[in-house]
Amino acid sequence: MQRYAMESVVGLFVLIGLACVGYMTIKLGDVGFLKSGSYSLLAKFTTVSGLRVGSPVEMVGLRIGKIAAMHLDQNDQMAVVELEIDQGIKIFDDAIASVKTSGLIGDKFIQIDAGGGGDLLQPGATIIATEAALDIGDLIGKYAFGTVGTPATQAAPPAPPAE
Repeated sequence: MQRYAMESVVGLFVLIGLACVGYMTIKLGDVGFLKSGSYSLLAKFTTVSGLRVGSPVEMVGLRIGKIAAMHLDQNDQMAVVELEIDQGIKIFDDAIASVKTSGLIGDKFIQIDAGGGGDLLQPGATIIATEAALDIGDLIGKYAFGTVGTPATQAAPPAPPAE
């Protein structure tokens, strides 16, 4: 009888452990049915290099959503990013969406300056003002190969005074 009691206790602990592992998998896996509602906004960028579906969208340093999808607009030759914004977050039509990097060589994310002088953006609307990320690799390459500040990009120095 005592043997069955011990097996029952071990089985109960195994079930509790599996339930905890399942909960953490769902919670850390960012599964949508555990979250409150969200709405979609669009933003057009000249380049989205380094961004991925699922990358965070932040405002004032807090995560307010994620990137749901990205595709190419053939007419404008721009990348269209679909942002999934948490319900209750207010973003105005004068908002600015920027591609930023966390740290020096970290992952890319979208940072939104919410604006405040215009009307609220409705679900499905497009953020007009966007800023693409600076490409650190290009800047380092230009500096290393001496193309930063060449005479082609700067005004010619003044001529020496005639004597």
